[in-house]
Amino acid sequence: MIPRKPNFIKSGFFVVVLTIVSFINSSAQDGKALFNSKCASCHQIFKDAVGPALMNLEERGKWADHNEILKWANNPTAYMAKDPYTEGLKAKFGSVMQAFPDLTIKDVDAIVGYIDQQVADKNKAPQTPTGETTAPDNGHNAVIFGVISLILAIIALILMQVNSNLKKLSDDAENILRPDPVPFYRNKVYIALLAFILFVVGGYYLTKGAINLGRQKNYEPAQPIFYSHKVHAGINQINCLYCHGSAWDSKTAGVPSVNICMNCHKAITEYTKGPKLFNEEQQEINGTAEIAKLFKAAGFDPSKPNAWDPSKAKPLEWIKIHNLPDHVFFSHAQHVRAGKVQCQTCHGEITAMDEVKQFSELSMGWCINCHRETKVDFNYSDSTGNKFYSIYEKFHNDIKAGKMDSVTVKDIGGLECQKCHY
Repeated sequence: MIPRKPNFIKSGFFVVVLTIVSFINSSAQDGKALFNSKCASCHQIFKDAVGPALMNLEERGKWADHNEILKWANNPTAYMAKDPYTEGLKAKFGSVMQAFPDLTIKDVDAIVGYIDQQVADKNKAPQTPTGETTAPDNGHNAVIFGVISLILAIIALILMQVNSNLKKLSDDAENILRPDPVPFYRNKVYIALLAFILFVVGGYYLTKGAINLGRQKNYEPAQPIFYSHKVHAGINQINCLYCHGSAWDSKTAGVPSVNICMNCHKAITEYTKGPKLFNEEQQEINGTAEIAKLFKAAGFDPSKPNAWDPSKAKPLEWIKIHNLPDHVFFSHAQHVRAGKVQCQTCHGEITAMDEVKQFSELSMGWCINCHRETKVDFNYSDSTGNKFYSIYEKFHNDIKAGKMDSVTVKDIGGLECQKCHY
């Protein structure tokens, strides 16, 4: 038999296809990570959320050109001033998108590619006879499987008992003397099996409950004054650092003193021009009455503004919302200033919240996943760069050689235990 010569054409074609598929998959993964870190807190792909749905975004305005999307993402306020479409978005959703000056055209291409892929995957999903897309089971199959397994186990136990009774009847008919069968509630095998099932099920729910101890996602306490971040940070676009200035330099973001509030409210004594305010129970809030509570704490009389003595102001007893365990170290300065992480990444679309709630679960797994996916701005050569990154000579050489296209937080030790626990 004559050996066949290797088909180099087919082999080469296979390698090329594999390379292309790998590139597409890696690009999709990059797009997914960027979407989750930059967009997901405010946008969904298929329906409106805090901001508009992002499916088919290339069909809107001038956004078929990804450079236009980049301009909008880098500086939304400046872009909106020249673009009627984005100005309409502000009117519809009540706030302007957070700026992402660190985004590049490559990042925009990856995000749009991921969105388009999600839309394509949904269009390929099975449809009902009416043409509606079948929703994913989201774990329902596992629940159904568990219920069916439990039913089958019960049926098996019943059949075993029936078999035992039939055997006894057969023995009695043949005059075979056998000891009476052990009742179900005294059968050691059944008791052990039942104990094992209870142990597994109870252990599962106990573990799930223990994991959630101390987590307070969606915690939204009523504060001593109804302070609307939507009005202040959203509509009036007050920078977060004006009130939480210590987030730039220290571990904690801090709560502004009454005197910081009075910098503005010494002149703004009534709430008349903003949108109506509603609490979580959809009860309308009197904004002017809430400002009066601030004046009481500050010892300020609006009718005698020049007689105000700031030294007599008393701190407001704000209720802390975001709490980390005592054994966890977290620095706002490290994330906000060095890492250039946007406030919305952890706190959600704060500019759209009237009453603030905890947006993220702030669990260890949540933080680790962020460290795995978040890319580091590895520049250190100019005035905007971080000189600390110059010590990672190997990574810089690998990037220049094309071995790496980016560096994530995990690459520079973001998964080391002592970074957060010491």
